[in-house]
Amino acid sequence: MNQNVTVHVDASKQMGELAHTWNYVGYDECNYTHSPGGMELISKLGKLEKPYYIRAHHMLCTGNLHGFYKWGSTNAYTEDEHGNPVYYFGLIDKMCDIWLANNCKPFFEIGFMPMALADMTGIEKEWDSYSQYKRVGWSRPPKDYKKWYDLICNLVKHLVARYGEKEIESWYFEMWNEPDIFYWTGTHEEFCKLYDYTQAAIHDVLPTARFGGPATCGAMSFDSKAANYLRDFLVHTKSGTNYYSGKTGTRLDFTSFHTKGGGYGFTTSPKLDKTPSVKKLLDQVRICGTVIKECGYGDLECVLTEADPDGWAAGGRFDNPVFDFRNTEYYASYVASAYKNIYDIGAELGMDFRPQAWAFMFEGERCFEGTRTFSTQGIDKAMFNTFKMYAKLGYQRIALTSSKAQNPEGYTDYWGQGQGAEIDGWATITGTQSAEVLLYCHEDTWDTGTYKVALTVDNLPMGGQCRVTHYSIDKDHSNPYTEWVRQGRPDYPVGSQYNAIKARDGLELLFPVQTMTPHDGKLELEFDMPLKSVSLIIIEKL
Repeated sequence: MNQNVTVHVDASKQMGELAHTWNYVGYDECNYTHSPGGMELISKLGKLEKPYYIRAHHMLCTGNLHGFYKWGSTNAYTEDEHGNPVYYFGLIDKMCDIWLANNCKPFFEIGFMPMALADMTGIEKEWDSYSQYKRVGWSRPPKDYKKWYDLICNLVKHLVARYGEKEIESWYFEMWNEPDIFYWTGTHEEFCKLYDYTQAAIHDVLPTARFGGPATCGAMSFDSKAANYLRDFLVHTKSGTNYYSGKTGTRLDFTSFHTKGGGYGFTTSPKLDKTPSVKKLLDQVRICGTVIKECGYGDLECVLTEADPDGWAAGGRFDNPVFDFRNTEYYASYVASAYKNIYDIGAELGMDFRPQAWAFMFEGERCFEGTRTFSTQGIDKAMFNTFKMYAKLGYQRIALTSSKAQNPEGYTDYWGQGQGAEIDGWATITGTQSAEVLLYCHEDTWDTGTYKVALTVDNLPMGGQCRVTHYSIDKDHSNPYTEWVRQGRPDYPVGSQYNAIKARDGLELLFPVQTMTPHDGKLELEFDMPLKSVSLIIIEKL
């Protein structure tokens, strides 16, 4: 195998805007928003760059207002003893206040069904306790669509009164989550009806609000359940009879679907499953994007409101040893590869794809639990550092070519096994002041190895001396997991042990900062890239 790689950047060849479309994050447990760890992480996200949009499940659910794995509640809707609606938006206000105070914005998921509104027709015998509501009631249609309409109207009126029309116009409102599986136990027609009533309620209050969906699962074929559900929904919004107005079609301001690179369940076996597949994730993007385009919605912004290596956010390394990849540099390079290739598919299809990381944090977990998170016990994981690198990129893209560039969609092995490394990335330029080069080296395998990279940057516009800063995410850099292992894998590190791990959670230099002088606008660098790694080279005018 040839371990030598050449990468060429031409600063004179501008490729249009590099839209920073990665500023989307989500999580199941809405109440983690106002927990200490949640507020700490939200503050970190808000400091990266432009506002991060945050999506959470269970925003309308009934419960004790306390978050735990895959559950949350706000008690936005209850009823008095006479069946009259009682609205309470205090906790939703608290969440929105936290997001907005930290340079973030709500990606407001309209769901799930409040306990007092859930229609349990056909399964009334099971409807005997709150536990049954948590089991299935939250996924049911409303027993009264007018009451649902009034709930959404009152919610949006409240938000507009509290935050102002201009602010609310900058938010997203999305219909439900994965209605093609167990998150919706009504019929497809009932889901379309729910969408129509919700759309009417939102836009009757604020016509300029942004509302869309349907947040379906990723489709593995053009005739799969997910693809057909998405297609049928879009046919309804385009030309079906509106359940609320009786007119043709329903307004749709953006589309959304999900995509995952793998699926893993609980196991006590120490044997590792195959690693998540970039190809699998991209195939779903291609299929769902094509369906959306064929239905006449290709010109709308499309948010991939869950775009992840796998599908079980709350599972950890004690549930399945494969989840240890989330603690390591693998997760960092996987995201870099997936997001760049999603961007390329969007350019090919003429669509605006915006991937959302369904990852956050969990209160009380053991250190490096292996859940799908940005941080663990306040320690930023290697994956988070990929987003810190993204924030340092410019907006004007310039040409980058690599001798090891690959298209994972074309892999002969579905799981990417034996395909070799993909080394690719983005390059940007910021006026005459700086150029930024982000490179990733990724392969869907547990294998290790190192590639020697020769990077040439031509036609730099800055004359004279330049400062060259090279950050790396790999096993030994910007990766506190390695230090945690060195410290003996403590579940709850404290004192100097915690401090030693925490000290490694920021971006770290591969080399000391250098002062270099381009010759005729050319700068040449050589460095090693491990098989799972991400590099960011910043060239700045002095």
